[in-house]
Amino acid sequence: MTARPLPLLVAFALLLKVTLAMSQTASADFSQTLDKLWDFNKPAESEARFRVEFAQYPAGSREALETSTQIARTMSLRRMFAEADATLDAVATKLNGAPVRVRIRYLLERGRTRNSGGDKPAAIPLFTEAVELRKRDTLPGADFYVVDALHMLGIATPRAEQLGWNRKALAAAEASSDKRAQGWAGSLNHNIGWTYFDAGDPATALVYWKKALAIRETEGSPENIRVAKWTIARGYRALGQLDEAEEIQRTLVIEVEKTGEPDGYVYEETAISRPTRPRGCNGWPTWAAARHRPNESSQAARNLRAAACTQSAPDHRAHPPDAV
Repeated sequence: MTARPLPLLVAFALLLKVTLAMSQTASADFSQTLDKLWDFNKPAESEARFRVEFAQYPAGSREALETSTQIARTMSLRRMFAEADATLDAVATKLNGAPVRVRIRYLLERGRTRNSGGDKPAAIPLFTEAVELRKRDTLPGADFYVVDALHMLGIATPRAEQLGWNRKALAAAEASSDKRAQGWAGSLNHNIGWTYFDAGDPATALVYWKKALAIRETEGSPENIRVAKWTIARGYRALGQLDEAEEIQRTLVIEVEKTGEPDGYVYEETAISRPTRPRGCNGWPTWAAARHRPNESSQAARNLRAAACTQSAPDHRAHPPDAV
């Protein structure tokens, strides 16, 4: 009886296992894995997760350096700009020899820190360099970060240039075969809408906001869907379609009450959108005032009420946070 060549079979099985592992690594690069640690609504908690991740890798490694850029981002989101810069300074000394991806993420976070800190002119060349480096980034998921850089140029550049950059970002997202890059489309339609809105064209803004809502509904995030609906209602109010605006906002009130996380923006806009015009200060709904949350100051409450009485309330949810 001839013996089976077990060593050969074992070797083949090991080769297959290694090949599959390499394939999985290629489809889910470290950058994508790292980004899953983010909760942009809770940057302090995100920092804690990133620090645990950072501790797993040797100092100066690609993983440690890239994780550091995201630690800096959590600081920028909390307006801890000096701390963010210090973290990025440490990364900058080790960029030579690191993968291009690390430099791109460094540039993105240095740019966001400058932009959020009020120095938009200094942020622009950083984002521009991040775009230019895309052709040298051969790691999986590169399209996601070039769209990120283009979208940040749509925020940091002068208003006259913002629409062009946002359109370039949207075109890059739609042309990409990478699902994460394609995922920028919702945010970009949202941003383009606000660019038109700020230019005094709420009708065109609504076209883009409705596209954003359709994308958000496909993605399935309840929070993003609510924001998209809120924004559409804001467009209706700007066009004087108060019944439509109030109908959307009242539906959102019911939804946020069910989540147990009431949204002050929804209550405020519902009050402002009430179709009873004109009205005096007694027109401010008592239920909206009662739902004013402890984390909002009493002075802020008075300001919102006064603004609603004059029908000139500011658009607090006009744009997503710059640093995001």
